[in-house]
Amino acid sequence: MIERNQLEWRLDPLCDARIPEATSADIQWIILCDEGYSSSLAASSLRQIGLANATDVIGGFQAWITAGLQVIRQATPTRPRGPGEPARGELTYG
Repeated sequence: MIERNQLEWRLDPLCDARIPEATSADIQWIILCDEGYSSSLAASSLRQIGLANATDVIGGFQAWITAGLQVIRQATPTRPRGPGEPARGELTYG
């Protein structure tokens, strides 16, 4: 998870503070928020900085749940990782 106020610089492959997965402007980033409003704006912002494949989930997490799609929950909540930190935490299905 990346906070909205950090999204552009964490996903920009040219930024020193990017996450390890942000290796190319060609990556397809799928942005998700609770109802789909903020994610639409965020995906648009990412496209404006050159991440042309950024998109979002219409209706957000609520639409995902309503559609009966699988949700994976972390066994133990973790803080958001910092720049350069690898992903961590065990996942459980629920």
